Amino acid sequence: MNVEGWLADTRASYDTVAVSYARLLGNLLAETPYERATLALFADLVRAAGGGPVADVGCGPGRITAHLHGLGVEAFGIDLSPGMIDVARRDHPGLRFEVGSMTELDLAEASVAGLVAWYSLIHIPDDQVNSVFAHFRRVLRPGGPLLLSFHVGDETSLKTQGYGGHPMKVHVHRRQPAQVAAWLREAGFAVEAQMTLTSAESSLGGIIFGRRQS
Repeated sequence: MNVEGWLADTRASYDTVAVSYARLLGNLLAETPYERATLALFADLVRAAGGGPVADVGCGPGRITAHLHGLGVEAFGIDLSPGMIDVARRDHPGLRFEVGSMTELDLAEASVAGLVAWYSLIHIPDDQVNSVFAHFRRVLRPGGPLLLSFHVGDETSLKTQGYGGHPMKVHVHRRQPAQVAAWLREAGFAVEAQMTLTSAESSLGGIIFGRRQS
């Protein structure tokens, strides 16, 4: 499928489930102490690098954006789905949210102090990952921290229903941490730490901390 095709399917799917998604997952961080610790560490790394705006790319209804804001981070959210952005603005009216795609990230070069993609790479096909990571590197300041989370595995599945039983049409790509780390290095990132965990977020999730090299 071409880029326009899978992007259109992903956008339409998340527009359909936006309200249910926010209701079902809104308090998920309360059940995931290791993920909370990961986000707290990321916030510390942003402050240690001098602070500044942080992009939550693929923010959905804004739960991670809002959590980072609560940790004292100047976070804002970007999502492909206008429906998700509407819900994010409804639920978090004091924060900044924009419609946009990580495949064509509309941010100025070196304009963010940190970037997080929290389980939002899972619909990006393998042949588009390098382009997405190139955008991440472009918008990050030199030395800026990057936090990725993703589902671990070796298979791709088609999700046709979810979040309250609504119809969806999205491919979910599960990947090995070593592959994601290799792609990051190719894109000009230093990989500083990686881990896998099992929680309410994922039956097996991967987390990688990276940093843009100069």
